[in-house]
Amino acid sequence: MNDEKEQAAQTAAWPQGISAITLFVEDMEAAREFYQRVFELPVMFEDDASTVFEFGNTLINLLKTSAAPELIRPAAVASQEAGHRMVFTITVDDVDALCARLVERGVELLNGPMERPWGIRTASFIDPGGHIWEIAR
Repeated sequence: MNDEKEQAAQTAAWPQGISAITLFVEDMEAAREFYQRVFELPVMFEDDASTVFEFGNTLINLLKTSAAPELIRPAAVASQEAGHRMVFTITVDDVDALCARLVERGVELLNGPMERPWGIRTASFIDPGGHIWEIAR
């Protein structure tokens, strides 16, 4: 019985969402401009090394790659050319309409819009830091 209570307390204390995502970027000016233009987000905080946007309930922190080692040491910062290891997915009502708006804003789609075998319609694009964003319905 005591183990069940401890497990329930640990489960209840677990976070209910992601509060912030830090993305490493080589060109802060290009990344900031991209996030303001594409996502239409105002800058929430900015200093010499980072720019933070409020993206729904999640903060997106763009951090200069040169400042990243201090944050993740002893882990290593990978180069942008090393490849992609994640995709951020945003749920939208109309993938095709949003793709048209993105293209109007100068975004080059990586793929889509397309129907996926698992039953959703998606399209993807890459930000200036090499991070892949997917919109999905």
